[in-house]
Parts: sequence; C-alpha cells; structure tokens
Amino acid sequence: MVKELSLLFTLVLIAAALALIWLGWRNRLRRQADVEPLPAVPAVLGSPLAGADGQYVASTTAGDWLDRIAVHQLGIRTNAVLSVHPEGVLFERSGAGPVFIPAARLSGVRQESGMAGKFVEKDGLLVLSWMLGSRELDTGFRTRRAEDKALLLATLQDLISAAPQADADSGK
Repeated sequence: MVKELSLLFTLVLIAAALALIWLGWRNRLRRQADVEPLPAVPAVLGSPLAGADGQYVASTTAGDWLDRIAVHQLGIRTNAVLSVHPEGVLFERSGAGPVFIPAARLSGVRQESGMAGKFVEKDGLLVLSWMLGSRELDTGFRTRRAEDKALLLATLQDLISAAPQADADSGK
C-alpha cells in the first residue's frame, strides 16, 4: 500500500512539474508575441563561404543568455547545419524551420562557454548577435567538430565587416 501511494504521489508531482513548464512556455510565447517574423530565406543563395554541422542552441535576448526567444521556434535546441553565404547566415534546423540572418542584420560574433542551459568548454559556442526588427538577439551554435569553429568565426567576422549595416541611419 505504501509503495502504491509513493508511486501515485511521484506521478502527481511529475504531472504538476510538466504542467508548470508548459504554462511557463505558453506565457513566454504570449509575452513575445510582438517579435517580428523571421526574414525569409532567399530563393537563391550564393555558394557557401563556410559551413559546419552542429547544434543550434537557442536564440536569446542580447546580453541575457537566460531569456530564450520562444516565438518562431527560436528557443528550441536542435541539430543544425550552419552555412555562411555572401547574403547572410543560414541555420538549417532538424525538426524546426530554417533561420536566415541577412548579412546586414549581423552585428557581431563571439565565442562563449554557455547560454540558455547549454554549457561547454571555454569558447565552445559561437554566438551571433543580430537584429530582428528592433530587438537585438544572440543565437548560439555549437560545431560538431572543433576544427570547424575557427573557420566559421573568421568567415563570419569577414562577412560582418564587409556587410552594410541595416538601418544605420535610424540607430537600429
């Protein structure tokens, strides 16, 4: 009898925890309803300048690595292929839609050791800073092979420095 009650109590606690997680995510979606739609992936992209397999970690509000962006499935961690093109950066995500960041919207790239629940060795993540409408976001990517990271970082830095910045006159 005690075993059955313990099992029942444990199942109720698990169900309550899952319900609270679901409510929290739903409320986050509501709070972020004003986030603009993602830029469309261009019909034709130039040849990739660099690319790598890895893991799309998440997109967060810039500077706040715990504030995941839930809308547009930007907060979902998934396997992905990152490719850098002259027009911008493309994340082709498994189980979620692609994310395309036009080159003019990129504002920086750096290496970090963690964000949004994913922590790795020092400088193990590439974090791209970019503008989505009036919001500055940080998007994390972890390469599957460590040697791919240096080439991606250099290529992204070159792309950012060569691209005209979007809305430079309006301060965005």
